Amino acid sequence: MEPERDRDSAPDLSRPWAIVPLRGLETAKTRLGGELDAEERLELVVAMAVQTLEATRGSSRLAGTLLVTADPAAARLAERFGARTLVQRIAGLNAAIREGRAIAVREGATAIAVLPIDLAAVSATAVDSLLSSADRAPAGRPLVLVVPDRHGAGTNVLVVAPPTAIEPAFGTDSREAHRAAAAAAGATYLEAGGPLTLDVDTADDLLAAEAGGAVASSAAQDDRG
Repeated sequence: MEPERDRDSAPDLSRPWAIVPLRGLETAKTRLGGELDAEERLELVVAMAVQTLEATRGSSRLAGTLLVTADPAAARLAERFGARTLVQRIAGLNAAIREGRAIAVREGATAIAVLPIDLAAVSATAVDSLLSSADRAPAGRPLVLVVPDRHGAGTNVLVVAPPTAIEPAFGTDSREAHRAAAAAAGATYLEAGGPLTLDVDTADDLLAAEAGGAVASSAAQDDRG
């Protein structure tokens, strides 16, 4: 039997908060404009946002969820699922995450999990499994856990414990940017696979999500009649 780990020196995953950035329901996923018209794209974004908020509400591990958005309709949607909302003041994804992180820390978050709304196979089970994998991180150092996208360059989910161990670096080659930030901070860097590797950002991603029976499939097919 393994000796009990010193919880005081291990990354603290006792009160993780989900940070869900969503610029706006009608302005999200514009890169799918060649595949879906504006109405179809809106229905897809709403469906994915609902799936994400259902997952965070159903998670047994998350202590709270904060949606960061500049869209009142998105804020009303979040309230239906018990999520808190924050009106984004500074433009940009990383700025939104930093704003949300400040609120989460104020509420006692010991870790944050950044969950964009475009993860086609997100579920409470997937979120809990990811956070449970973070529990196995070595003691004595901060933790940065990344779920890369299926192409290997981007970051689909970012878990950081404590929340301020590194700054979010979403954008081009964010997987490597987060790995480098973890190294500079002396943090343990881990990666995880599984269902959260599939995001919907391009037409090819949409087809992959449809093939896998994810939310993108039903939303897009229903819209197309």
